[in-house]
Amino acid sequence: MKNVFLPVCFLMFIHCSQSGNKNALNADFVNSAPETAVTAVSEASPPPPPMQEPLQDKAISNAATGDQKLRTPVEAISKKIIKNGEMRIQVTDIRKAQDQVNAIIQKNKAYIQKEEFRNTDTDETLNIMVRVPHQGFDALVNSFSDGVGAVLSKNISSDDVTEEYTDVSIKLANKRIYLEKYRDMLKSAKTTKDMLEIQENIRELEDEIDVSEGKLRFIDDRVNYSTLDLSLYKEKVRTSATSNIGFGSRFGDSLTEGWNTFVSFFLGLISLWPFLLLIPVFVVLLKRWRRRKTNKS
Repeated sequence: MKNVFLPVCFLMFIHCSQSGNKNALNADFVNSAPETAVTAVSEASPPPPPMQEPLQDKAISNAATGDQKLRTPVEAISKKIIKNGEMRIQVTDIRKAQDQVNAIIQKNKAYIQKEEFRNTDTDETLNIMVRVPHQGFDALVNSFSDGVGAVLSKNISSDDVTEEYTDVSIKLANKRIYLEKYRDMLKSAKTTKDMLEIQENIRELEDEIDVSEGKLRFIDDRVNYSTLDLSLYKEKVRTSATSNIGFGSRFGDSLTEGWNTFVSFFLGLISLWPFLLLIPVFVVLLKRWRRRKTNKS
């Protein structure tokens, strides 16, 4: 019995030793696996570089970038009010009234943009277009109303163009951003076709920017300087003698105008003499055609 027990114990000892060696090997493999994976990842080839985007996609990408910039709030624009007015004043002396108007214009730092005088048999009229800084518009109108003459009519209007001015300003800012984008693209253009396309877009944007800037300058001018159309009116006093003379003068003018009309008509007929020469030719051809028609019948 003792002889059998010793070999069995020896075999069990050998089996346990082999099992321990296998577990140790498995543990070593598990511990070394992450290091192998990390090494494999680190030694892998780097990803290929991204393909260069074409010109059109690049333009769209740049435009998108510009749009993101445009979402930033714009500067606040003050109220833009255009004031205009019309006044008709009856005076007793055009010369004296004109001197008073010039003094009022100079006092209010205004200036005359246009002046027109008309003299007829019944009245004299002096039309003046006055431009005045918008701060002094009301004072100018009140000065004309008080001491120049009798106000026959007055019409004052105000037009709020703030929304229009803001809209043009925002569009102008957008166009300037796109213009800079295209200029940057022009520096990196590699083909002649791309360069020509970009230059055409730049030219169109520059034209649109010039138009927008001109519109803003026009609005600013109308806002900063108000416009007043002033009309000085004097009715002429007519007596019986001057009335008779006036009727005779107008009667003679009518006779002269009638004679001039007749002469113009006669000269117009003479200028058509080449066409008048064709009338006899047409009559001769018509007679021949009728004779041939009669002979056939």
